[in-house]
Amino acid sequence: MPESNNLRERGSPAERLQAAAQALGCDLSATQQARLLDYLAMMARWNKVYNLTAVRDPDEMLTLHLIDSLAVLPPLRRWLDAQAVRPARLLDVGSGAGLPGVVLAICCPELSVTCVDTVGKKAAFIQQVAATLKLPNLRGLHARVESLPQGYDVVCSRAFASLIDFVTWSAAALSPEGVWLAMKGKDPVEEMAVLPENIDVFHVEQLAVPGLQADRCLVWMRRK
Repeated sequence: MPESNNLRERGSPAERLQAAAQALGCDLSATQQARLLDYLAMMARWNKVYNLTAVRDPDEMLTLHLIDSLAVLPPLRRWLDAQAVRPARLLDVGSGAGLPGVVLAICCPELSVTCVDTVGKKAAFIQQVAATLKLPNLRGLHARVESLPQGYDVVCSRAFASLIDFVTWSAAALSPEGVWLAMKGKDPVEEMAVLPENIDVFHVEQLAVPGLQADRCLVWMRRK
């Protein structure tokens, strides 16, 4: 995904996060905002030793990781409300440092979030985040997504793999009425063109991420 040339905006991280949440239409409590910033601080500390993400600067992490992931929240909430899926289970595939899974777990306490990654230290980090920030609805799982059983209402990924690999590898984990939610940069027209016939791309949603001058979209998919 392309990055902005001007990520260093004015204001403290708390002020920037609050402004971004308001711009996105995210109704976040003071506790949720504080937890998001605590998560950002944990990610920066662990990154020095465990190489969770290639982005090193906490200021860039705020925009490129935290606010970028926060942009998924309004569309996800709309879908959950429309489907009346409560409680819902979400699987974040190839979650890495927990993006967007941890952000969604903080902002949606009613959502059960599992962040799966094949790298043990990354899954351990998610477990530490869940314990430190007191998030009972979050867990980190060290496993291959192909090995997970069915039952997730939403299977999401953020720049994880091509669409065809994403849906193929995670097909067994998705519930029959569930949806795939892929975060992408530009519209992945070529990737959508080679999806199997039984996969329905029913919506491609453009996102505007505050502070980030780059293309972002969500690709919504389900079984036909």
